[in-house]
Amino acid sequence: MIPDLVSYITRREGRKFRRLNSTIDESIINGDTLGSGQGPSLYVHIPFCRSLCPFCCFNRYLFREDLARRYFIDLKKELELYVQRGFTFSSIYFGGGTPTVLMDELLSFIEYLRSRCPVREISLETTPRELTVENRELLHKAGINRLSIGVQSFEESVLKTMGRDNGPADEVKKRLLMAEGHFDTLNVDFVFNFPSQTVAQFEADVAAFKELGVDQATFYPLMPSPHKKDALERKFNRVDNSREKRFYDVILREFYHDGYTASTAWCFSRGERMIDEYIIDYDDYIGIGSGSVSILRGNFYVNSFALERYHELTAANRLPIVGWRTLSKKENLRYYFLTKLFGMKLDTEALRRRFGGDTAGKLWAELAFFKAFKLISGDGTLRVTERGMYPVSVMMRDFFAALNTLREHCIEHQI
Repeated sequence: MIPDLVSYITRREGRKFRRLNSTIDESIINGDTLGSGQGPSLYVHIPFCRSLCPFCCFNRYLFREDLARRYFIDLKKELELYVQRGFTFSSIYFGGGTPTVLMDELLSFIEYLRSRCPVREISLETTPRELTVENRELLHKAGINRLSIGVQSFEESVLKTMGRDNGPADEVKKRLLMAEGHFDTLNVDFVFNFPSQTVAQFEADVAAFKELGVDQATFYPLMPSPHKKDALERKFNRVDNSREKRFYDVILREFYHDGYTASTAWCFSRGERMIDEYIIDYDDYIGIGSGSVSILRGNFYVNSFALERYHELTAANRLPIVGWRTLSKKENLRYYFLTKLFGMKLDTEALRRRFGGDTAGKLWAELAFFKAFKLISGDGTLRVTERGMYPVSVMMRDFFAALNTLREHCIEHQI
């Protein structure tokens, strides 16, 4: 009952992020307005892949070298527009797509980024096939702190239905071990509750990961947009969220109860490790690249998903923002509440500093509900209990699913 209730509320709130204005006064996007507190993190989107996974909802295109090289030039222009507006970034996250699809351009961009910002940490995604000894050395030399590998599953039959070709499982494991110890954090991404995936297959994935002894694993529930959900169900089985908790119980048993730290409701680490959820550690973040989104002082911004429009706007020295929305105070509070609970704790003093006054009182209904059902505990710092972890996972799944619906609309209409 509780997961169903929080799911309904989150889907209702998430739909509000899709109500966007199409015009924006760029003068209000100014780094100087952030004051002396912690600045925003930076998300950099690289939308090119060598093949397109049918379940992925992010903005991505089949790799074309000419388009990719032009894109990296555009990225530098967009970054420069933010630097000129007084923004500075120390924590960087590269996602995609496949950021390592064109290594020379990626390394050039990282070098440019370091020349313009006091970079402290970089997290970057890649795939098993891109994880070569040469790339490992280049990324290590470039100062990548956290490398995240999108394995999704070791089970070749599951990968086949996902439309992924990682190569033989034994080779994937060798590549992971080859990278282990060369970065502050090595993370492996997995998907759970895929339509044709069984709990037994997922348990085998978890056992194989733990045998490797890698630093960190992040488990993503399936959260397709409407069209992708329909396509998956036509090809496979029904997307059945009623099965999801059985998968999540495996995660709790094998990680939460076996010495791993719950860095988020989805991410489990050996000790304290860097995570990929910049929305937790940073209240504000800027997304650059085609299809990126940003949250800045209660404003939600969406970049163009169309490569040509993205290129035209950056070439004209304009931010490639095509939609925005100012969140109401209540919406902003609920977004903050969700992201901090996803990171397993909510500091009520930090909440007060962020929003001022008796802010916790404005969340009295949410806090009362979560405390009454023992989903959180504590006073000054509220921590998610084991009982609360799956409901929080459901909330974040449905929030991201709402964003994926927005992404689908922008991709389909090339906005």
